[in-house]
Amino acid sequence: MAEAELRTLRSLLERLAASLDHKDTIECKHFFSGAAAYANGRIFMTLTTVGLALKLPKDSRELLIGKGAKPLRYFPKGPLKEGLGGSSESACR
Repeated sequence: MAEAELRTLRSLLERLAASLDHKDTIECKHFFSGAAAYANGRIFMTLTTVGLALKLPKDSRELLIGKGAKPLRYFPKGPLKEGLGGSSESACR
């Protein structure tokens, strides 16, 4: 299962590469049951069965939540993950 998320996340990053700062090193790795993207060794995005999640500053999270994104929650009654605004996998298409 994680292999599909890894391929999808790599594809998304390739499409976004033109707008990234080329001095940053971006890499994708397996992440539990999904994939994670790292910039200079620090995680900034994950794609798992619960959806796409981005590590964002508070004002950016609030903007995306205002547009329909939902805070990341790995389990239905689990805690919200601080610093991550999540959306569905359809964001990768």
